Amino acid sequence: MRVVIAGGHGQVALRLERLLAARGEQVAGIIRRPEQASDLQAAGAAPVVCDLESATVGEVAGHLKAASAVVFAAGAGAGSQFARKDTVDRGAAVMFADAAEAAGVRRFVMVSAMRVDQEPSEGTDPGFAAYLRAKGAADADIRARSGLDWTILRPGRLTNDPGTGLVTLAESTGRADVTRDDVAAVLVGLLHTPGTARRTLELTGGSTPVNEAVAQAAG
Repeated sequence: MRVVIAGGHGQVALRLERLLAARGEQVAGIIRRPEQASDLQAAGAAPVVCDLESATVGEVAGHLKAASAVVFAAGAGAGSQFARKDTVDRGAAVMFADAAEAAGVRRFVMVSAMRVDQEPSEGTDPGFAAYLRAKGAADADIRARSGLDWTILRPGRLTNDPGTGLVTLAESTGRADVTRDDVAAVLVGLLHTPGTARRTLELTGGSTPVNEAVAQAAG
């Protein structure tokens, strides 16, 4: 399997790259800054320098040729300006999906967030509200596509604690923390479980082993 990850230098993405490379998979990570390349190489991934905010669909599709699956794990980041919530968290995700379709890559896994299907509650930090709206719009676009075998993963609050290998993965889990290690492990499982296509799944720490949780989600 060849997997291409948008946002390849992110904390979850680097963990995912290590796991895939350890399995002997071919993995590439799309990054915006050339100085990030060495971190991807250390993780076992081939770096692809491409700014998803300015690249065309055709340019990105060229990087996705021969891919078996793609993962969108990019994000503007907590300190980014409001405009980049839209251009990255929504716009780049939609463009990446367009590129996947153009390249003939059906398997598309989206790393999203909880509570993006509803209007942010009164008093929500404006920057975070803009992020939630952008992610919600991206998810809606992905779910409307018949040309992709998509899975949307919505983790709870991310932590850097060591992974436990035990999670709760379901359409609705309630809000709770989850380690980035466990998110990456679940993403590996989703990529290798076609039965999870066209599912929107929430993820938190829990009591079910990752492989079992993914198999249950595939139903």
